[in-house]
Amino acid sequence: MSLAIIHSRATLGLEAPAVTIEVHLSNGLPGFAIVGLPDAAVRESKERVRSAILNSELDFPARRITVNLAPADLPKDGGRFDLAIAIGILVASGQIEGHGLNTMEFIGELALSGETRHTPASLTAAIAAHKAGRSLFLPSASTHEASLCQSATLYAAKHLLEVCAHLNRLTLLNPAAPPETTPSDDPNMALDIAEVKGQETAKRALTVAAAGHHNLLMVGPPGSGKSMLASRLPGILPPLSETEQLEVMALASISQRARNENPHSSLRRPFRAPHHTASSAALAGGGSVPKPGEISLAHHGVLFLDELPEFSRKALEVLREPMETGEISISRAARQARFPAKFQLVTAMNPCPCGKPETPPPGCNNPIQCCDRYQSKLSGPLLDRIDIQLKVEAVALSELNNHTAANNAESSTTIRNRVTAARQRQLSRAGKTNRDLSNTELGKYCRLSEANQMLLERAAGKMGLSARAYHRVLKVARTIADLDASESIQSHHLTEALSYRIQ
Repeated sequence: MSLAIIHSRATLGLEAPAVTIEVHLSNGLPGFAIVGLPDAAVRESKERVRSAILNSELDFPARRITVNLAPADLPKDGGRFDLAIAIGILVASGQIEGHGLNTMEFIGELALSGETRHTPASLTAAIAAHKAGRSLFLPSASTHEASLCQSATLYAAKHLLEVCAHLNRLTLLNPAAPPETTPSDDPNMALDIAEVKGQETAKRALTVAAAGHHNLLMVGPPGSGKSMLASRLPGILPPLSETEQLEVMALASISQRARNENPHSSLRRPFRAPHHTASSAALAGGGSVPKPGEISLAHHGVLFLDELPEFSRKALEVLREPMETGEISISRAARQARFPAKFQLVTAMNPCPCGKPETPPPGCNNPIQCCDRYQSKLSGPLLDRIDIQLKVEAVALSELNNHTAANNAESSTTIRNRVTAARQRQLSRAGKTNRDLSNTELGKYCRLSEANQMLLERAAGKMGLSARAYHRVLKVARTIADLDASESIQSHHLTEALSYRIQ
């Protein structure tokens, strides 16, 4: 048989489109050609595959070899097709039996010795192969990641010869076992909010934000605990579902920056905190081969932007559309990739560059103007999309030394239980968190009594709230009512929600 057809997977954003690898051996001068829109790394696989076959003491056919990667209009990149191409050549030359290849898929880079090497985006390939009803052969180094898709049938190999022996039914590979969860994988192992002394109002706001998946802005002087509070938000969020875990790990799998992280960190909600020098491309993602940015790596987790006004205006404006749609599209001339970006934005900032407008440093003659100029770096449309805006005051020294209050503070576990119960009420009622309610759903689930409606309208008029901010207040009030297990929004729920809008 001089023709072999092997199945593999490419990468396109969070998808793993199918690639059919057709290998044909024909008479004529020896040659090796790869067609089907390969990039440089794929074209270089000719040398890797040749050396891997020879160093495995197999015969490399001295014939004209044509490898077609179909579909031809889908760009192919990386070394993930090495194993599939090598298997195709060996099947076409009769060194491997070709039975059952239609039920198998192969991904993996080959070393010159024939050993397999880790291949990125192996989890997305495992998910796609399972949906297609095929088993997946992949490098052993990628099994730890791909096995998070527990329903997929995976065969891990350290060497090309192991795959050949399995296909020839000489030494069969055993299906890879699902990963075992260790104590370090416990999603509840996070920083405890009880360690934060004082700041009861900020803790309450953090609880409300966690319960309704609301965006949060904290404004306060340096050292008031804004970063401490933000870093403890993941610890009070509900655990990830199995579907959410797969999405989080798939994003980390295809990301160059997240590739070296512990794969089982996906069992905890992501917490991304980019530096304020990050560019718009670093936040949104990009590259000639589109990769997810920080907002996608924070999917189902927290994106924390400290020193918010220090970020460039262009970088901050990138956040506006994903905050509404929960996804971001990156377009390039050759391809378009779409990444999920359903993150919870938590931001922190000082009221002015010096941080203490009430005690301005020497030379600051107009602290009010200084604060206004500093805070004007943030656009109104962006602030409108932040549901909870909170002033965080400095903690008194007496409060820092109050060990009795610290011992009686609620732990993250206690708060997380309340948050999870409130989230469950929202999902049972509308199938989504309160932050994501549409205007129609607001009218259905956030109805107010006549007195409360008048209260909200008067407050919105005095505070100059936009229509979007008005709806945000309603959503926050609905979340506060859910934390109280209340069927309807009461006046004290509204007043608390209104208190979370800085004017």
